[in-house]
Amino acid sequence: MPAFLSDTTIRRFLRARNWSTEQATKSLKETVKWRRQYRPESIYWDDIADKEYEGRRAYIADYLDAKGRSILITKPTIKGRVSGKEQIKHFVYLLESLAMNSADEQEEHITWLIDLRGWSISSTPLSTSRESMHIVQNYYPGIIAVAILSNTPRIFESFCKIIKHFLEAKMNEKVKFVYTNNPESHKIVSEIFNMDQLETAFGGRNSITIDIENYAERMRRSDLTRGVLTLSIQTDTNLISGHH
Repeated sequence: MPAFLSDTTIRRFLRARNWSTEQATKSLKETVKWRRQYRPESIYWDDIADKEYEGRRAYIADYLDAKGRSILITKPTIKGRVSGKEQIKHFVYLLESLAMNSADEQEEHITWLIDLRGWSISSTPLSTSRESMHIVQNYYPGIIAVAILSNTPRIFESFCKIIKHFLEAKMNEKVKFVYTNNPESHKIVSEIFNMDQLETAFGGRNSITIDIENYAERMRRSDLTRGVLTLSIQTDTNLISGHH
């Protein structure tokens, strides 16, 4: 059995597939096949192309939301300097870090915060968006609790209608649109985040931008923890199966 198949992962797949063992088994088999080919567990911070720049486009916040969930922040309006393939690799790295370092979590434990102020069609190629959503929904199902799209321009509405065709009903229900100048949006955001920690770009009071050197060290520590956890799960699995 692959190392990532912890009891928690199996429960997560079952929940995401409405407790259908047939659908969950099919989904797990597809995920195992993908993981053997893509090897997400072998991607580390120092493998990320142009990481000092890309780490500002997508990163894991150093604080949790009001419910203790990890926060994934993506800023697609910052122009990427690496290929779509490398951007997907970075995205998978972040998902794997969040999924494996939260292996004891039993519920949806990630809040995804997306800054879309100033977005244009060139900001996010459709192929990249489609592949990203495919990976989240098929290979990491059930880890996203809520996806918050912040300050979407009007032009994004047409793009969103296309994207919705790629979204499963459960994921679509998790999407929230918020605007920093809207009182109702402010209420939604303030219920989810500590406003002193949340960045000003999302309507919070934290004006400090990400310190990439500190972030790099945090991710390297996370990589180490993830590696130990994966080894531990693999060891337990081998003991159960009788392999040495």
